[in-house]
Amino acid sequence: MAPVRRTGASRGGPLDGERDAGRPSRSLVVALVLASAALMAVDKAGGDGSPLDAARRVVGEVVGPAQAGVASAVRPVTSIPDRFRTNGALREEVATLAAENQELRNRSDKAAYNANQAKSLKDLQAVAGDLGYALVPARVISMSSAQSARSSVVLDAGSDAGLHPDMTVVAGEGLVGRITSVTAHTATVLLIVDDSSSVGGRIGDNMELGFVRGHGTLGVDDRLELELADRKVVPKAGQTVVTWGSEGGSPYVAGVPIGTVQKVYESLRETSYRAVITPAVDFTALDLVGVVVPSGTAGRVIEADGSLVTR
Repeated sequence: MAPVRRTGASRGGPLDGERDAGRPSRSLVVALVLASAALMAVDKAGGDGSPLDAARRVVGEVVGPAQAGVASAVRPVTSIPDRFRTNGALREEVATLAAENQELRNRSDKAAYNANQAKSLKDLQAVAGDLGYALVPARVISMSSAQSARSSVVLDAGSDAGLHPDMTVVAGEGLVGRITSVTAHTATVLLIVDDSSSVGGRIGDNMELGFVRGHGTLGVDDRLELELADRKVVPKAGQTVVTWGSEGGSPYVAGVPIGTVQKVYESLRETSYRAVITPAVDFTALDLVGVVVPSGTAGRVIEADGSLVTR
């Protein structure tokens, strides 16, 4: 018997029928290529009125919504990296803006404080010029509480700046008090609103003399009370009261505004008139003050002509 001739399947390869069944025939591929080329030629030759426009619109109407849906579904996923980058940039920008805003706020607050300091110094220079006294400028660094036995403040200048007890202390608006004690670098000032304080005063427009006494406690009752030496004289609301001055200007120099007459009442027991005085100075807002010193005192001094010098 003649031997049977086998195909390539005997070598493990596919049979010819199987190989042909898995791919399109060569003639079909050639036909599709020729058809595509023909459609392209027809479409190009037709220009704006191509006979394929209708088919193209149909395909667009069918496929377009599907493409749009797929793009919408995929877009949130594909944009995640951009969102992370955007959020990070926004957080960084917000932090930068917050820092800049805080810096501007600090500058604004400091500008207001600096403006108040400059105004206080200018007012002290005006006081020195008006009164003809030299002043050592000093800042209030502490204040007694409402529960304290005395209404007082502490200044950041002391004996090293030429200060000593019984010196007059003024602000730009008027009389503050007198120094009661000093250290090398600080001075304690008894305020005129303290109930132990008594200041010789006179009514500015008629020169009537009297005594101005503290009426209460700092921050609780800052009123002053004036009793004139001539009991027949009746003070009038709105009159200005100034210091009449002590011998040698200690503890009070002359001509410093104390306050303004607010109202007048009659003391039946003493058969005299007394006046309630509104202080010229806001004692709960004290900051920069001046201590009256002899002209030529060493250190930082506002001279009687208003000039600020440092010796």
